[in-house]
Amino acid sequence: MSAPDGSPVGAERSIGQLFASATTEMSALVHDEIALAKAQLKRDVKRGAVSGGAFSVAGAVLIFSLPMLSFALAYGIRTWSHWNLAVCFLLSFAANVLVAGVIALIGVVFAKKAKKSKGPQKVAASMKETAGVLQNVKPHPRAVGPQDRVPEAIEAVARSSS
Repeated sequence: MSAPDGSPVGAERSIGQLFASATTEMSALVHDEIALAKAQLKRDVKRGAVSGGAFSVAGAVLIFSLPMLSFALAYGIRTWSHWNLAVCFLLSFAANVLVAGVIALIGVVFAKKAKKSKGPQKVAASMKETAGVLQNVKPHPRAVGPQDRVPEAIEAVARSSS
């Protein structure tokens, strides 16, 4: 098993290696946050498109079906009830408006879902929180242990050879 920079886990790493590892991990975190924002934005755009499509279908149904459905329904009501033809046409128009209203209601539901979605705002808040935490990070003082000290013999050799 090794660390992200390739050095073995548990081995002493230099400050440069630690900084490089932290930079790599921060970069990956930022890229992941951006990918999350894109995914949530894509979902919100899809909901908006479904809403717009539902409104378009409602309009098309109302426009294209009114003449044919009105005539068919009016003559059907007339045949069934023997009412005045004008009343039958009003009833067929009301039925068409009711169908278009239901389809428009579906569009409203999807539009509200798309508007309520806080995906990009959540990601932005998460990124601000991450940045705030990282700004307040201070390195922990490291106690110098006996394994960190350079033996005097090595120091003496180093001094004598310089």
